[in-house]
Order: sequence, then structure tokens, then C-alpha cells
Amino acid sequence: MASPPPLFYSGSQFLRNRNTNSNNPTSFSSNSCSHFPSSFYSNSSCYRAGHNWNFIAFSVVKNIWKCRSLKAQSMSITQGNVSSPTIVINVEDKPDHLVVLVHGIMGSPSDWTYFEAELKRQLGKNFLIYASSCNTYTKTFTGVDGAGKRLADEVMQVVKKTESLRKISFLAHSLGGLIARYAVAVLYSPNVSSDQPDDIADLASTSSKTSSIAGLDAINFITLATPHLGVRGNKQLPFLMGFSFLEKLAAPIAPVFTGQTGSQLFLTDGKPEKPPLLLQMTSDCEEGKFISALGTFRCRILYANVAYDHMVGWRTASIRRETELMKPPSQSLDGYQHVVNLEYCPPVLSESSDFHPEAAKAKEAAQNEPTTQNTVEYHEIMEEEMIDGLQRLGWTKVDISFHSALWPFFAHNNINVKNEWLHNAGAGVVAHVADTIKQQENQQDSSPYALLGS
Repeated sequence: MASPPPLFYSGSQFLRNRNTNSNNPTSFSSNSCSHFPSSFYSNSSCYRAGHNWNFIAFSVVKNIWKCRSLKAQSMSITQGNVSSPTIVINVEDKPDHLVVLVHGIMGSPSDWTYFEAELKRQLGKNFLIYASSCNTYTKTFTGVDGAGKRLADEVMQVVKKTESLRKISFLAHSLGGLIARYAVAVLYSPNVSSDQPDDIADLASTSSKTSSIAGLDAINFITLATPHLGVRGNKQLPFLMGFSFLEKLAAPIAPVFTGQTGSQLFLTDGKPEKPPLLLQMTSDCEEGKFISALGTFRCRILYANVAYDHMVGWRTASIRRETELMKPPSQSLDGYQHVVNLEYCPPVLSESSDFHPEAAKAKEAAQNEPTTQNTVEYHEIMEEEMIDGLQRLGWTKVDISFHSALWPFFAHNNINVKNEWLHNAGAGVVAHVADTIKQQENQQDSSPYALLGS
């Protein structure tokens, strides 16, 4: 019987696949992303000769649309039949894979009610689904670094109380993705018996063998509508409608309402001569081993709204340049409503991000005397540096379009079904995430480093 096609390829799998078909295995480029058209998810034969892939072979998908009314019974932990606001584990189930859910700005564990229930239903008792509660509501205003450290402490508490855990994944929405990126750097532990690879492109295939997150094997790092490049720049904060004078005024005003987090999102935090935190988080630096920590995960996935997201732009959520944005397909992938495009972008060889004197000068001007010109200039410098740093790792990018939904302008909350009744258009995204985690788990159980289909 033919096997179902992969929803995603892990970094190591893709690197190996590319290496077997190229005389120069390290010649990656920013335009080498591999697309998966909707025809890939059909009954036609593709990817490997002699294999007929059937994308909807997962029987569980058939029941997704019939079970939307399922409610989560726990905000902090869901495991087996145990439901409690405190950390209580049913030892008989012995979960071995921890999935940490991280909410966004002004959020709480209740943002994950529907998502948590679906993950519990589809993934089973081998997974411990934990919705973080250490950064609720205004605690998200204290800065990405402060929230990230609290999240790291919370995760360690869960790990220490559950001895059966062997693997860990993160699923984060909006600002939660940045908080999770900081937290994994705090939780990162390199294997002292094995040196880190000199070539950053090798991280995807070797780092997961030599390092750990919270002492566990790092499997999936998934973000939903996260502003990885900040919110500064044209249409990166869409509710400003792209008006340059509003975007210029937003940067100095943001800290008044959102504290240190606002400064960090607009890249104006810290002294002029010091790189902003989001730029530091695209490299290994004194603040933390951010790239090495992300490279430890076998699968890094970005879900991004192509339109109608009033909080986070498509470019910053998918770590793309303006020139890399394309017109998204109008049709959804089979079985996953509003999921319109999927591509894997392998690592791109480049130097680590840098904060050169011109950038410091532009930052000082943007902080003290913001104008449309210096604001744009500063952001362009920062965006390019951040992309260069982050694209040193491979990413799977999933584009979401709610253009046909009843309430498309709820896209930012639809993507994680924040409220089951208002935002249920995102049920297809939830199903896609659940099936992705499930398939990755099956691959780990069979052959963690083997090529798919081999």
C-alpha cells in the first residue's frame, strides 16, 4: 500500500535529498525554496518514481470538520483524563513528547482552548500538551527577553515533574513566537562531547544529534503569525494601512502602551550603539545562542497570513523580502481549508547578522529625530540583516489565506482559532498543524535521519 506524502521535510532530510542530486551540496540560494503545489496532494504519482502518494490518506482528517465543538478541559495541561490548573501528570500514560503552547500579546492559556483539545484528540496520550501561563495579559509588555526567561523557567518545571519526557516541541502564536525563540536559547544545551559544526548549513542535519532543549530532543518549532522581523516598515503592522506618517509616529508611541515589548518590536530598544534585541536573536551572541538553539529543532515551520491580518504582515511572519512575496494560490490544499501554499527554503550560506556603524547611526536618528526617510532607511538595514541571520537555517513556510472566510479580517485570531465560534475558519490550519506533528512523530519512530520514502 502506498504511503501518504510528507506534509513537511525536516532540515536534515532536505539537505540530504539536495546533496544526492547536486554536485555542490552547499550551493544554496535565497531563490531555492521548493514549492509544493496543490497537485502534489492528489492521487497522482509524484516525488519518487514507483510511489503513488495520496495526501488525504490520513483517516483522522475525515473527522476533523465533525468535531469542532470539542472543548478543552484544561488551560495549563491536558494529558489523558487529567484536568487541573496545576501540573499534575497521569503517570500511567507516561507521555514522552512535550508540546508547549505559547500565546501572544495580551493573551492567556484560554487562547488555545480549541487548538489544545484538537491536539489532544489527534495526537493521543504520548503527548503532553502544555499551555503556558507565565506571561498572561500585561506580562507580555515586559519585553521579549523577560517573558522568554519566565517561559524557560516554566518549561523546566514541567520537565522536572515529568520524568518520562524525551522530546519537546513549541507551538507559538504571534508575539509568543519571539518569546519562544528567546526561551529555547535559554534552554539550549550543547553536547560538550561534540563540537558544533563550522558550517551553519550543517546545523539542520547535525545539531539535533548533538544538542538539546531543556535536556530533551528538539523536534518541532512552529509559529503562527509571528513578527520575526519586528513590525517596523511598510505594512508590517497592517492596521496602520501603510501610511508612512502613521508608521513614523507608531515607533515612539508604542512603548507608552506596550512597554519594553513595543520598543523591541519597533527595533528602537537599547542604546544607539547596541543592536536591537530582535537583531541579536538572529545570531549566536552574548545574549544567547539563538541560531544554534533553533538549529537543534528537526523541523522549523512558519505559518503566515497572506492578507487580512491587522497585526502582523505577511513578510515578517514568513521571513521573506518584499521581492520574494508572490501572489498566493486561490484554492486551498485538499483537506486543509485556507492553507494555500507550502514551500521549503533550505539554509542559505551567509555571514551572521551584523550591526555596523551605519546601522547604529540610522538607529540613533530613528530614535531621536524620526522622519519618514530615516525610519525607512533604518528598517531596510535591519530587515536585511535579520533575514540574513535567520535564513542560515532551513524553514518550511506555510501560507494561509482567509479571503473566502465569513470574517476574513479576523485572520490574526483565526489562524489559531482563539475563539471557537468567532474564529473557527482556522480549523483547517489546526488540522494541518496536528497532522504535521503527527507525521513528524511517525518519522522519528521509524527512522529519524532517513530520507522520506527511502
